[in-house]
Amino acid sequence: MSTIIAVETSDVRFPTSRDLDGSDAMNPDPDYSAAYLRVVTDSGDGHEGHGFVFTIGRGNDVETAAIKALTPYLLGRNAEELLDDMGGTWRELAHDSQLRWLGPEKGVMHMAIGAVINALWDLKSKRAGLPLWQLLAEMSPEELVDLVDFRYLTDALTREEALEILRKAEAGRGARTATLLAEGYPGYTTTPGWLGYSDEKLTRLAHEAVASGFKQIKLKVGADLEDDIRRLRTARAAVGPDIKIAVDANQRWDVGQAIEWMSHLAPFDIAWIEEPTSPDDILGHAAIARGVAPIPVATGEHVQNRVMFKQMLQANALSVLQIDAARVAGVNENIAILLLAAKFGVRVCPHAGGVGLCEAVQHLSMFDFVAVSGQKQDRMIEFVDHLHEHFVAPIDVHDGCYWPPLVPGGGSEMHAASIAEYTFPDGAFWLADAAAAAEAIGEVAAVELSVAAPQKDLV
Repeated sequence: MSTIIAVETSDVRFPTSRDLDGSDAMNPDPDYSAAYLRVVTDSGDGHEGHGFVFTIGRGNDVETAAIKALTPYLLGRNAEELLDDMGGTWRELAHDSQLRWLGPEKGVMHMAIGAVINALWDLKSKRAGLPLWQLLAEMSPEELVDLVDFRYLTDALTREEALEILRKAEAGRGARTATLLAEGYPGYTTTPGWLGYSDEKLTRLAHEAVASGFKQIKLKVGADLEDDIRRLRTARAAVGPDIKIAVDANQRWDVGQAIEWMSHLAPFDIAWIEEPTSPDDILGHAAIARGVAPIPVATGEHVQNRVMFKQMLQANALSVLQIDAARVAGVNENIAILLLAAKFGVRVCPHAGGVGLCEAVQHLSMFDFVAVSGQKQDRMIEFVDHLHEHFVAPIDVHDGCYWPPLVPGGGSEMHAASIAEYTFPDGAFWLADAAAAAEAIGEVAAVELSVAAPQKDLV
């Protein structure tokens, strides 16, 4: 038996806004950040659980505090009891009678629960000596459905239907695992498409994306129509007619505006329009889907729980479902969403990028291919070439594909040195940054005084 003896949180932030990495129509200056969690036991085996919630700067301290507020649910607990019943552990946290009032099952606390759940899955995978995707793919259909909370879902997906989906895929798991190891899992890249990049940088990065084997790139749109048309023309000229180009409005438009705007972008052969309006507007997404057809509507990175995904699928509001490893309440809820997508026959193309999202979400897509949908045709994981060097097991992306991680765990563990350097505001980077800013202010003040002094003498 082992006991959880420490739960540590860190507010980790990276200054990505300075190069406009991650910039889009709604978020022009993101500082990619992680509200980070470390779970330590007294087992003596050296294994720890690591998880995080991705944010873009301000407010990361709020999310970190929410994770810290869950410490009493872990500290002093029997680790084996929590890990052996991950479905029960999920329900204990998500169904807490007082925490639910803060959602229910949405918002800051729900994402904090996701960080805790993902950290426990990271620990469970390390103890099993398996990467998370493989640990999940080797579980029985019955064990997998026990992880899922079917409350609020049974009008769309019952436990029996979920079992049928998983049992149907069970026979081919071995062959699909071999295929995954031999071929990888397709990716697409958003690296060329940030809104703050110049046309020259867009062109250079688009050429590099094609040379790296990617069959699809994505551009941010929505701030200015003429700029979008020019940038899409530039991108299409750079990649040629055979590479797909998706666009992402990051929730910028009203419903009618989205339909009108996309009518001007349609001639560039758009692979999908992502987040055209508010992520909470299910009927708005459905209206846009009808209005922009045959261009597919993609969404999900800000869809806050399995219930909203259920309704979007029921309403035909999306045809590309984008799970996110750190938006809903962790691995368990994402399994529910993958099962819903399989029931409705909708392809899953995860949102990634940010801090560690690529490392984490790849496990879910690979599990889906092996044990749920059995499909990777027209499915891709988003790739952004940012901050992977800060992770103990960074992604392996080449030839346009993600290659299956073989290191035990869920991919969410950061290097201790990176955490120490970029913890806000007391990490080495941020202390040096503050000192440089203070020095610059002092130099400006000195110049102003030297200019003002002669004027004072003349008075």
